[in-house]
Amino acid sequence: MTHPFFYNEKITSDTNELVLNDETSKHLVQVLRMQIGEQLQLTDGLGNISTAIITDGHKKSCKVKIISNSFLPQTTSKNTIAISLVKNAHRFEWFLEKATEIGITEIIPLICSRTEKQHFRFDRMKGILISAMLQSQQCWLPVLHEPVRFKEFADGTYSQKKLIAHCEEDAKQSLTSFKSNASGTLICIGPEGDFTVDEIYQATENGFLPVALGDTRLRTETAGVVVATLLCVQ
Repeated sequence: MTHPFFYNEKITSDTNELVLNDETSKHLVQVLRMQIGEQLQLTDGLGNISTAIITDGHKKSCKVKIISNSFLPQTTSKNTIAISLVKNAHRFEWFLEKATEIGITEIIPLICSRTEKQHFRFDRMKGILISAMLQSQQCWLPVLHEPVRFKEFADGTYSQKKLIAHCEEDAKQSLTSFKSNASGTLICIGPEGDFTVDEIYQATENGFLPVALGDTRLRTETAGVVVATLLCVQ
């Protein structure tokens, strides 16, 4: 993508003109100092990409005209990480950023028995995903869910291959030995202190297969990035 790249969830195939929001307008006009007649690209995070031209360079409500549209389908399977919130919010934000850059398609924050932090600022977290999507020049925004309690999550119905990564000394296969099926893979990662025995039992009773991520014990957010890499970079 050769032009400056921005997110706008309002673009559709029949959109002709747009007024950009305050943040994007300010960045275009005051930071990049773009002028009327210059081009940029927009994505809605759903595979649509529009090339637009600036028609009014107002610093708070920049107007653009759409001159072309294209669509890029997702090229990877649907890979979902369900991961516990962690005490240090910055570490969870780091995970969100890196998982997006790597190409995870869906993220489900979990509240487990040992989860210490439960406060979740959805708008801030989505903003981190958007920034990471744009920085990595992608046009698919990961689906981000509100936090869900583990019991409710484990009892859910999913079409993907279901895995659980935990640290108990049970029989486990290496994640690298699994291959995503056509529906993709869903893997859950526990909090600092790991899943409880009851949570592991509930998951396996619901068809989640236990997996190992290696020989060392990883932080929750590190495990998330390792999983994202193993699922997406194959």
